[in-house]
Amino acid sequence: MTPVTGQPGIARWWTEHLVPCLVDLALTDATVGRWRTTVCAGLRGDVLEIGFGSGRNLPFYPDAVSRVLAVEPSQIAWERARERIAAFGGTVDRVGVDAARLPVEASSVDAVVSTWTMCTVPAIESALAEVRRVLRPGGTLRFVEHTLAPSPRVAGVQRAIQPLWGRVSGGCHVDRDIVGLLEDGGYAVDLTYSGYVAGGPAAPWSRFVTGSATPA
Repeated sequence: MTPVTGQPGIARWWTEHLVPCLVDLALTDATVGRWRTTVCAGLRGDVLEIGFGSGRNLPFYPDAVSRVLAVEPSQIAWERARERIAAFGGTVDRVGVDAARLPVEASSVDAVVSTWTMCTVPAIESALAEVRRVLRPGGTLRFVEHTLAPSPRVAGVQRAIQPLWGRVSGGCHVDRDIVGLLEDGGYAVDLTYSGYVAGGPAAPWSRFVTGSATPA
């Protein structure tokens, strides 16, 4: 859930300073490490990561990953990544702040990684088009995201809470149909998991999908 930026006053402080810290605390290895393991398995070469955050995916990248191109809007998150970048040992370059405008050459990366980021990117359709552009032939987008639930009841709750949730969470959307957006963007989607990771009151936030998407 990488926060968006560009807001004035207290809203900007909340989004650019507090939310990145809260996200970093929430998405620890203890809580979501198994998802990072699945997403990063088998990666190699040049990887572009949108929503790099504080670099929590770095320990999960295989040795075959030679370079990570980081897209991260939050300066606070980037500063928190310093120790993980140093421990990574490989090359990590911050190449941009907006997934919808990637300053990366076409067909230049082997994979793109998104972990709880597509829910937050403001111009998600443009971002998915950019991902298609920068992927080399045969490259894939690896992802784990929360998504719109198939249950009409849960989906109704997601849509009802979204206006308030979006404001307090830095622009995160719990009501985005991630698989539908990928398919509409011209990707073939291969899911390895689709389900609830928690029930009851947490259900609107806990419908997860993970897998890979390949430009069709």
